[in-house]
Amino acid sequence: MPEVVAAPSNGDVEMTDAPPAAPAESTPEEVESETLYIQNLNEKIKVAVMKQTLTNLFKTYGDVLDVVAHSNIRMRGQAFVSFKSKDVARKALKEVKGFPLYSKPMQVTFAKTRSDAVVKVLEEDRFDEHKKERLEHKRKQRFDNPHAVKARAKRKAEKVDGAAPVPTTKRPNVLMPDEYLPPNKILFIQNLPEDVNKDQLTTLFAQYPNLYEVRLIPTKKDIAFVEYADEGSASVAKDALHNYKIDGETKIKVTFARK
Repeated sequence: MPEVVAAPSNGDVEMTDAPPAAPAESTPEEVESETLYIQNLNEKIKVAVMKQTLTNLFKTYGDVLDVVAHSNIRMRGQAFVSFKSKDVARKALKEVKGFPLYSKPMQVTFAKTRSDAVVKVLEEDRFDEHKKERLEHKRKQRFDNPHAVKARAKRKAEKVDGAAPVPTTKRPNVLMPDEYLPPNKILFIQNLPEDVNKDQLTTLFAQYPNLYEVRLIPTKKDIAFVEYADEGSASVAKDALHNYKIDGETKIKVTFARK
């Protein structure tokens, strides 16, 4: 997929160019936006790599104005992807929702408000006003939110009483089985050996008719995208090469992209 230059994030830096809040999950009343809110991202992947991967993935639907992701605790496993139009965002949400990126199905919803990048392109004359409103909203949300007030009071009480916080049990991630992914002309390849190159993958997948393109991600050498001219050809290649030992030892994982 197309490459993108993604700047690394400071772990303690707050978001400066994303919407102040986003819905936890999609509902029938959800208001569409040019910006998508992504959750359940693999937290083990470096922020710069994740931003580049998201840009490569979403760029197939239209121009990506910005991808925002941070490694601080509050924003870990989340990202915002902004487009020029709601139509593009709607199509991307429909087709990518549930896509198993780095072995974790993405949760995708519309962001509640426009990002800085969207306003700068579509409403440049009110960008300063928008940014001021967003910063004020973030301040209120962070310090005046009832949940935040309650959490601060609880921490203060625990500190006074000397009581240790009750450990929480993290719910195991539920991965989407391959057999439930609908056919698509784009295949997602995982668990590739680090020394594999584009020519080798092209030779491997060209054994099956109608190969269109092989796309590697330079900073993440164990994954790739392989596109065929149609779903039928992609299905044949997937069935033939899933669990194939490309180097005689390592089994590659071949799945469909979510559509």
